[in-house]
Amino acid sequence: MTAVSDRPEAEIGKARRRKEDQHLITGRTTWTDNMVLPGMLHLAILRSPMAHARITSIDVSAARTRPGVVAAFSGQDFAETQGSLPCAWPVTKDMVNPGHPSIAVTQVNHVGEAVAVVAARTKAEAQDALEAIEIDYEPLPVVLDMEAALADGADLVHPDNTSSNKSYTWVFDSGEAGTGGKMEDALSGAEVTLTRRFIQQRLIPSFMEPRSVVVQPQGDGVLVHSATQIPHILRTMLALTVGIPEHAVRVVAPDVGGGFGGKIPVTPEEVLTTLMARRLGKPCKFTESRSESLMTAHHGRDQIQDITITAKRDGTVTGLDVHLLADMGAYLRLVGPGVPILGAFMYNSIYKFPAYRFVCDGVFTTKTPTDAYRGAGRPEATFAIERIMDELAAELGMDPMELRRKNWIRHEEFPFTTVCGLTYDSGNYEAATDRALELIGWDALRREQAERRERKDPVQLGLGISTFTEMCGLAPSRVLGSLDYGAGGWEAASVRVLATGKVEVVTGASAHGQGHETAFSQIVADRLGVPFEDVQIIHGDTQSSPKGLDTYGSRSLSVGGIAIVKAADKVIEKARRVAAHLLEASEDDLEFEAGSFSVKGSPGSSVALGEIAFAAFTAHNLPDGMEPSLDSDAVYDPVNFSFPHGTHLCAIDVDTETGMAKIRKYVCVDDVGNPINPMIIEGQVHGGLAQGIAQAMFEEAVFDDAGNLTTGTFVDYTLPSASDLPSFTTDRTVSPSTDNPLGVKGVGEAGTIASTPAVVNAVVDALRPFGVTDVRMPMTPERIWRAVQGGAQ
Repeated sequence: MTAVSDRPEAEIGKARRRKEDQHLITGRTTWTDNMVLPGMLHLAILRSPMAHARITSIDVSAARTRPGVVAAFSGQDFAETQGSLPCAWPVTKDMVNPGHPSIAVTQVNHVGEAVAVVAARTKAEAQDALEAIEIDYEPLPVVLDMEAALADGADLVHPDNTSSNKSYTWVFDSGEAGTGGKMEDALSGAEVTLTRRFIQQRLIPSFMEPRSVVVQPQGDGVLVHSATQIPHILRTMLALTVGIPEHAVRVVAPDVGGGFGGKIPVTPEEVLTTLMARRLGKPCKFTESRSESLMTAHHGRDQIQDITITAKRDGTVTGLDVHLLADMGAYLRLVGPGVPILGAFMYNSIYKFPAYRFVCDGVFTTKTPTDAYRGAGRPEATFAIERIMDELAAELGMDPMELRRKNWIRHEEFPFTTVCGLTYDSGNYEAATDRALELIGWDALRREQAERRERKDPVQLGLGISTFTEMCGLAPSRVLGSLDYGAGGWEAASVRVLATGKVEVVTGASAHGQGHETAFSQIVADRLGVPFEDVQIIHGDTQSSPKGLDTYGSRSLSVGGIAIVKAADKVIEKARRVAAHLLEASEDDLEFEAGSFSVKGSPGSSVALGEIAFAAFTAHNLPDGMEPSLDSDAVYDPVNFSFPHGTHLCAIDVDTETGMAKIRKYVCVDDVGNPINPMIIEGQVHGGLAQGIAQAMFEEAVFDDAGNLTTGTFVDYTLPSASDLPSFTTDRTVSPSTDNPLGVKGVGEAGTIASTPAVVNAVVDALRPFGVTDVRMPMTPERIWRAVQGGAQ
């Protein structure tokens, strides 16, 4: 029996360095664009320079004569075979979906839409041949402004098959749903009513690795390598779109260099490369340039938020009314319509609103389509509620933190069912907030702020607050079904104990930088009592990992990780039967600890899991009727979302003479349930903070009046560098989830969701003495300076 002193140190909670980093950072890996196959052709895509136009003629014949060119096609060549790119989230029964060809046939609806494709021996030859393609356009009116797009008589994005630019209207009303009171009553009885408009600017997921796809014909099917977040969903959707039997489609997501939601959709390029490979009978590769990525990969956010909050004079909130305009762009991408709907359940956030109404109009414009971007609806909701809580505090003359304390759910009230009908299982907003206030030195900063204001210092100090929660771990399947989502929320896993005692874990959660191999290995090592180094994680290939729903929405740990736990527990139960047979004991008399079974009360009588695995392999001495295997599968469908939360505080210096704002100190205390690997948590939080702060201060996709993207390079689209960001002070509280056996919650999106309003609230707080109530994001020095000059906005 294993002595107490010999027990391995617990893996869960240990800050292990990621086992996958060695091959990632040294380049000893395979990215999709690294692949070179015999006879492989390279694709280049001609893209529309027009935002909205009819294609009156196109001639690709000259391109076919260029050196190295094997084929050149226009959209007409695929008109009967390409189908329409899938949209898996029809949020209403009457949602208008005009269809989305992978390559335009008769009309283009945003700059950068594919209109022709060339296959050549080299990438350079394919790119050069695009110049020989002759194409004529008949311009159509551009549609860029959402409010103008919905006006009577507006020019239509899809004039041939839609009667308006509205795709859908989605409504949630707590009075009608039976989850709360009527918003009309809250409005009519309010002592205070406050309305604000917030603009969520358009952002571009700027992953490290541009999208790339290689498609190899295999008999009647295809082998697809793609830099995707969703190999399993891509497999199903390619089969449905292109008409290949699903069992003949194999998708491999090799090492993928980031995603942030930007690699969730089934892309035009994935479909088009598949069509080309099947038509030409040769492997085909397409890798986008960075400019193509910025211009044609989907964008995120882009909402107009009209928010009305009602309250009593003492600060008690009584109702929240939300009306969104959400820009879908020219087409509906995979989950684009559902992104604002996810946010609908988070506008109430951590607060006890008695009444709530949410209305969202999805709007077509002649811009790049939008879809999920890190947080997907939750950052937008958190921004709006945290901004208007600050505005309400200012209106009432209350301290913004005290207003929050007055209205949030207290820790003793969990589990708590919100006005949206969601049940938050656990949390402690008081503990996270108190710790954050302590770490930043809040009281001293408030005193310094008052002193600066009194002496009219040109550099003012602002303090910003963001207290947030989010729903993540996208599930349960029945809930997603009630929202008309086109898939479930389950995840699958297999645990295989090999003859030598090593362990293989197959998961449907496909990593693109999160550290799955490390965290999942830690879970299995603890569960089975095997060394961390003896666990291998297999993922990202629909042949070796045939079942899964992939990675997005902070679901990998709280859904995929629990599937692994369930499979590991089945291994233990199988091994228990063999152990009882080998030890000539009753199964009920066995204890499993530190990787060994022992008989209760008989310390010297034990058998290790490795011994049991070898016994199962040889099958010389197994219980009658038992198959010679410990391998086990599990599919886990959660009973609830997970609800991480936290408090983020920002201290920022704002030069009122130049508009320059610099974060002096940023503190966040997050509660993500029981930690598996603190180092990975830190990395996820830091990355999320960078993206959320970037929305507040740096990033914006801008189109000119003709619909051209004017921020199509990293010269114009500003990503922050390390020098633009402060050193973050982070900490955690722990409120374990009560809905899963590990007590874990999601962490991948928390930093992005919480940080944006903290920074904007800080800048507005610094400028309130100047009459400023809002600064449009990104808060560039020019915008801040103009806000100071113009006062109230």
